[in-house]
Amino acid sequence: MEIKLLQTGPLGVNTVIVPLANNKVFLVDPASSAYCDDEHVLFRYMAQKNLEPAAIVLTHGHFDHVAGLPFLSKTYPNIPVVIHRQDAEMIGADSGRLQGMMLRQMGFYDFVQAVTNLPEPTAFLEDGKTLSDCIFTDDVDVRTALSQWKVLHTPGHTRGSCCFYNESKKVLISGDTLFYQSWGRTDLYGGSESEIQQSLQKLAETVAKDTRVYPGHEYSGFLFGDNF
Repeated sequence: MEIKLLQTGPLGVNTVIVPLANNKVFLVDPASSAYCDDEHVLFRYMAQKNLEPAAIVLTHGHFDHVAGLPFLSKTYPNIPVVIHRQDAEMIGADSGRLQGMMLRQMGFYDFVQAVTNLPEPTAFLEDGKTLSDCIFTDDVDVRTALSQWKVLHTPGHTRGSCCFYNESKKVLISGDTLFYQSWGRTDLYGGSESEIQQSLQKLAETVAKDTRVYPGHEYSGFLFGDNF
């Protein structure tokens, strides 16, 4: 199985389905919700393909990347939800407060219903660690596959923004840190233009130029070297 992208949510997030071992996958940034009438999109795809999610991994905590958490956490009640500690306040029981502030700033406050009282994080991403270090599983094959994905903390779009780099497969999941010949906005809560420039430099020093990049929106699968 190859990496699969499904565009979900109000801003067309590239929700990434990443194969691990056997029929296990991890999901990155599930955005589908009842508000957008796409709540069942991810579940239907996985059921059709007989896939089982091992974890939900969030590149950051913005509303458009986390709206799928309630449905998926109910559908898969034991699934880990993993985010960087510096963005953890954007999910959990108090999520509506910060999400509402950002949504009001964007003139999209109606969406707050989809991101209020979100599930709590169950594990945390750490810079330089692998997903295997961050997510507990007793499945040896899944643990081995997760160990190929390195966490790169790339603040700037938000304080806790992260990318996931698989050096052996030459794949980078960049969230909203890096787009095709562009980068994420820095004018929302926790954003910093100076920090995102430092994070882009960190990526340039870490990621091979022939790596395929899967960002949080728009064009995917471009070569990292197209940006640097």
